[in-house]
Amino acid sequence: MENVVTRKPSHILLTPAFRLASATALALTLAACGQSNDEATLGQKLDSAISQTEQKADEMANRAEGAMDEAQVKAEQAAADARTATGDAAETVGTKIDDAAITVAANAALAGDPDLSAFKINVDTDQGKVTLTGTAPSEAARARAAELVAAVKGVVGIENQLLVNPG
Repeated sequence: MENVVTRKPSHILLTPAFRLASATALALTLAACGQSNDEATLGQKLDSAISQTEQKADEMANRAEGAMDEAQVKAEQAAADARTATGDAAETVGTKIDDAAITVAANAALAGDPDLSAFKINVDTDQGKVTLTGTAPSEAARARAAELVAAVKGVVGIENQLLVNPG
């Protein structure tokens, strides 16, 4: 009789991982046999995916650039609006300061006149236009008050509402 060595299958061949790996290798081998140009198809798919990714990246870059341009335009407009508002506010403040300076100078001119210094004459200034209210001792003094105020720098007009009170 011959010596026949009978081997039992190894426990490695029966593990689930081994079975899964074998089945996967077999499936890939069969799939490769069924496709004649698999590498080209895979390469084409890869090229297509890269191209699509580049297109999306370009689209996103263009969108971002457009958003940045829009944001810059809005920021420039906001800055221009702020400069305008600041300029308007500065002009308003400047006008108020000018009006106050005109009022002070007009009061000083009226107080320096001997015929008018004893009378209470109110001086109000708005954008360079001076309004005189109160009393004057004569029509000549009333006219003199308007002349003195008209000589003040910055006066653009006078509304003489002084009343003549000879008493």
